[in-house]
Amino acid sequence: MGADIIEGCAMMEKSDTNTNTNSKVSCLTVKQGEPTLVCPTEETAKGLYYLSNLDQNIAVIVRTIYCFKSDEKGNENAGEVIKDALRKVLVHYYPLAGRLTISSEGKLIVDCTGEGAVFVEAEANCKMEEIGDITKPDPETLGKLVYDIPGAKNILEMPPLVAQVTKFQCGGFVLGLCMNHCMFDGIGAMEFVNSWGETARGLPLTIPPFSDRTILKARSPLKIEHLHQEFAEIEDKSSISDLYKDEMLYRSFCFEADKLEKLKKTAMDDGVLEKCTTFEALSAFVWRARTKALNVLPDQQTKLLFAVDGRPKFNPPLPKGYFGNGIVLTNSICQAGELLEKPFSYAVGLIQEAIKMVTDGYMRSAIDYFEVTRARPSLSSTLLITTWSRLSFHTTDFGWGEPVLSGPVALPEKEVILFLSHGKDRKNINVLLGLPASAMKVFQEQIMQV
Repeated sequence: MGADIIEGCAMMEKSDTNTNTNSKVSCLTVKQGEPTLVCPTEETAKGLYYLSNLDQNIAVIVRTIYCFKSDEKGNENAGEVIKDALRKVLVHYYPLAGRLTISSEGKLIVDCTGEGAVFVEAEANCKMEEIGDITKPDPETLGKLVYDIPGAKNILEMPPLVAQVTKFQCGGFVLGLCMNHCMFDGIGAMEFVNSWGETARGLPLTIPPFSDRTILKARSPLKIEHLHQEFAEIEDKSSISDLYKDEMLYRSFCFEADKLEKLKKTAMDDGVLEKCTTFEALSAFVWRARTKALNVLPDQQTKLLFAVDGRPKFNPPLPKGYFGNGIVLTNSICQAGELLEKPFSYAVGLIQEAIKMVTDGYMRSAIDYFEVTRARPSLSSTLLITTWSRLSFHTTDFGWGEPVLSGPVALPEKEVILFLSHGKDRKNINVLLGLPASAMKVFQEQIMQV
């Protein structure tokens, strides 16, 4: 296969919480070189590598990009440095050099073949700042910065890790990663990318990976002690799925620190709650705003799903550097009418209860529930909030300093809203979402009122 040239234009839009929307047309052409396989520098363990039930649950592909630019040095040897460091870091993270397959139990498992991660070097036809606003997922433009395996029909045909380094004419470069969520959650991925950066700078790993995932095996005998409504299929009485057939708009809304404080204050105004975090207030706000924007019927049930980091909540806590998924989904369910008509503190209270529900017993029960049902969380009449605002991807350094920007290429599903930290001291939060055009107008109107 020869070098690939990908080109196209995309409309970039960013909305802040004021009314102005700036738009910029970006035409990005990327010339990709031949993909190569990058194997660990040393012999690593072979054979089958166990993935826990928390890994099985979210085997989706996550594409992210990291933009680097240094005043001190150009991008001439960026590909070489990052590729060389990948060889070395794969010794510690050897399952990433293997391939996904199906176990005798019909579950995902890694065959540690050592054949390597896929690596591609590429060149762009412009300066990095010309690609427009990457604070908003835009698969059309940003997708060119991540290599897709040609003809791959499912995740078994995609290596767990694919990396592309794209050099720009300004001396900057972008690292685009395509990784399977079954290999790690946000914290695990962040620790891996930061370890890769440390290796590139000749440093030892601050957090070496803990690789044994059998510590999260289902219990024997199995004990399902909770309802696990995260898996519940809710009837779509309001025909929300029909709305989604309309034109979709993707926007990013920046909530500055003062707006976030105001939301927290509003949540506590009626004296029902003793405390309220930024995550709780912002989640309650977008759950209500999206429910209203989609014109959900008052008697329609609506579900909020979000991940809680289980690492400190397991008993004993998961070891430092645990390499797999340590997150568990928790949920709140109520009728749309109640959500919108009751005070703001009601929605925040539901979220607080959902967080409190996540104990060692709840998480072990969720692991056992999957063992019995093999069910995946249902997204019907659901909002799934995924928060990257607490992840320190911005600290990754391959020798060119920290990324000037980093973020996802696309939202994984239409039901997903993403929180990303933003700004110099990372006190602001960017809320990224996609909605049908008619609903986006209503959503935006509610944001203006904060």
